[in-house]
Amino acid sequence: MQHEALHLPAYNGSHIDGSIFTDVTNFARHTQWLNRAAEDWTTYSIGVFIILLLVGWWISRRKDTATMTAALVAPIAVLVAFLVTEIIKSQIAELRPCRSMPHAFIIESCPAPTDYAMPSGHTTFAVATAIALLIVNRKLGMLTLLLAILEGVSRVYVGAHYPHDVVAAFIVAIVVVIPVSLILRRLLVGLVGWLRRGPLRPLLLAA
Repeated sequence: MQHEALHLPAYNGSHIDGSIFTDVTNFARHTQWLNRAAEDWTTYSIGVFIILLLVGWWISRRKDTATMTAALVAPIAVLVAFLVTEIIKSQIAELRPCRSMPHAFIIESCPAPTDYAMPSGHTTFAVATAIALLIVNRKLGMLTLLLAILEGVSRVYVGAHYPHDVVAAFIVAIVVVIPVSLILRRLLVGLVGWLRRGPLRPLLLAA
């Protein structure tokens, strides 16, 4: 017997913060000169966060083994957070705003009915990347966090998510990434230290 999705009060997000969502999308309606840029950013920004993860690895080549280990496990922690988000989405099954508030000004195309809203997957990926990189390098992490906040705002601006979807994504990213990153770093630091002395030395340790 298949498990049914949990129909929590958040199933129809418009009952939670629909008025705030409408305020943001009305702002988008009156700033159409910004619509294309916002849509492009929210669509392709995942690539930016992947590049930032690579930057974290690159600069860690000149740091100690613990830092390099944190950089190497960062993508794993991000992936775990994203998978947790997808599981939560499937269980809560909150309709996208384009379906529960079809008369709102929505820029992004409406996804399939089974592509649920809470938490925001894009925002989870962005915030998870920021948290993981904060453990690697504070300046890089803070820059990434600012971009992650921009990602969350853009998800509401284009009408893809309610504000609480974005807040939920922040919570999931923080709760998942911190313990996963720290635990994996502790477990793998010895292995990474050994690899830095072996054939992978050029990739893990700068000359």
